[in-house]
Amino acid sequence: GKQSSFAKPSLLVELLGHVLKAPGKRTRPAITILASKLHPHDHELPIIMAGAVELLHIATLIHDDTVDNSPVRRGTATVSSRWGENVAVLLGDYVFATSATMVCDTNNVRVIRRFSETIMELSSGELSEISSAFNWDISRQSYWQRVYDKTASLFSTASESGAVLSGAPESLVQSLKSYGYNLGMAFQVVDDILDFQGTEEEIGKPVGNDLLQGTITLPSILLMERYPDDNPIKRLFENIEADGNLKQAIEMIQNSDIIPQSYSVAADLCHKATQALEPIPDSSYKRSLVDLAAYVMERRY
Repeated sequence: GKQSSFAKPSLLVELLGHVLKAPGKRTRPAITILASKLHPHDHELPIIMAGAVELLHIATLIHDDTVDNSPVRRGTATVSSRWGENVAVLLGDYVFATSATMVCDTNNVRVIRRFSETIMELSSGELSEISSAFNWDISRQSYWQRVYDKTASLFSTASESGAVLSGAPESLVQSLKSYGYNLGMAFQVVDDILDFQGTEEEIGKPVGNDLLQGTITLPSILLMERYPDDNPIKRLFENIEADGNLKQAIEMIQNSDIIPQSYSVAADLCHKATQALEPIPDSSYKRSLVDLAAYVMERRY
């Protein structure tokens, strides 16, 4: 994008270097670009948008890590742990604003509006996670709303904006939006499963970390539904023998069919994502999107 006219302070240069070199899978910008390729167009705008989508994701991670007091992300010290919370909040704001100026370069009001709504959704998802922390009585409906806000909103925006900026007809835009929505929902469910299933080395944080933070996800909801009266999660959240009950909750989830059942929910969402692409003629780009849906089910960290 255009260079801003003011000089960046050296701290900002150092901070941006730190967050931009961190290894990421770049899933969301890939979706933006692939979605745009299904309709012939000038390629410049979707590439700008893909950059904005990734920057928005990075800004969200900076703020999430700050809110969650996470010391590391993917093996690298978080900004908040290394430079402090104040710096992390301001850097997150800077990166958010940078992504927004990039979206303005598309000159597409629909995309600019959708992008702004996504920032609202991401924030409200994180807020609802905080406000419902250590509340074991979470409905599936509020869980799904949080999954949409925190994760699927950006996937959905990535695919929708790629299609819009390629000048695709509205039916194609809606197909891709549905693809992104379902893929993002599945992506987060798998994330929530891995929190119970992986080892600390694989996932880079303690097993059962969500429960430790007071966050109820799909595997926990399934456990609560099965044992509504006598449940280690309830005891854990009421601060009764926290260590023992955390361990028991993890073991009960791991040693039952809760993990396979959660995977089948994710698989159903991936199937819906792939189904949304059915009306679209075959191409290597479409196949890449289908492969991505299959990959979401296979991820292990």
